[in-house]
Amino acid sequence: MLRKLVGAAFIAAALASSALAQDTKTIGVSIPAADHGWTAGVVYHAERVAEQIRKEHPGANVIVKTSPDPASQANALQDLAVQGLDALVILPTDPDQLVNAIKEVKAKGTFVTIVDRAPSVMDSSVRDLYVAGNNPALGQVAGEYIKANTPDAEVVVIRGMPIPIDQQRQDGFDKGIEGSNVKILDRQFGNWNRDDAFKVMQDYLTKYPKIDVVWCQDDDMAVGVLQAIEQAGRTDIQYIVAGAGSKDMIKKVMDGDKMVPVDVLYPPAMVGTAMELTAAAVFNQVPVHGTYTLDATLITKENAANYYFPDSPF
Repeated sequence: MLRKLVGAAFIAAALASSALAQDTKTIGVSIPAADHGWTAGVVYHAERVAEQIRKEHPGANVIVKTSPDPASQANALQDLAVQGLDALVILPTDPDQLVNAIKEVKAKGTFVTIVDRAPSVMDSSVRDLYVAGNNPALGQVAGEYIKANTPDAEVVVIRGMPIPIDQQRQDGFDKGIEGSNVKILDRQFGNWNRDDAFKVMQDYLTKYPKIDVVWCQDDDMAVGVLQAIEQAGRTDIQYIVAGAGSKDMIKKVMDGDKMVPVDVLYPPAMVGTAMELTAAAVFNQVPVHGTYTLDATLITKENAANYYFPDSPF
């Protein structure tokens, strides 16, 4: 239903009067600093769409701020609020730690869009719009692929960070492997970071003499996983499944790399979608509220070319 609403929103925005489009509005965009590939993609798309909104709406004041941690992001929200926000688009570094700061902004009548990482409890006091990838499906799609192709596999899991979307992905993965003989040997956090994932994978390779498949939630972590496997000279691991849709992993899928037969889409460009929808709400009074969820597409050799963007930073 919301997908139909989104389509109508952009049509309405295109037909809105030029006088309305000239109104001065301030949109604050608060996102994590580029600490790994996916967040680098977020920063890239946020800056790209900010410039696009400024061109489409001459009265638009779009301010993009990056923050390395929750405390810094809370300070960034205070700085943005002082400038009189009409709307806030935020991808929280840690949503539960920032929920009160977001509520303070929302209480001032600001239109709030949360992207990707939602707090454990999220109601109308926290946000007007939520835009995200399908986290349960990201895990479930990966689990179903492993179940279909290696139903008796011994699998090690590298989780992201201990925040709600990580648990959603884990729950989806467990649902995806239901009914199979897939055995989970271990689950540890890799913090969506290639260096941390490299260390976790080294630990797994030391502890377990036989591993069939690795599931890690993020393509950046997959880079570390592949490095650890190569350095160890292990040949028992059949393949890994990661997620995000980075250009490097998609290229491996396209090239038929046996270690990376598939990837699961979770695009950082979702921040741009969130910003476009928010601009439609504040400049054109389009009633865009609720939840907009992107598909968790399984990227295979057959469809990989549709998702390969070599000029992207991620």
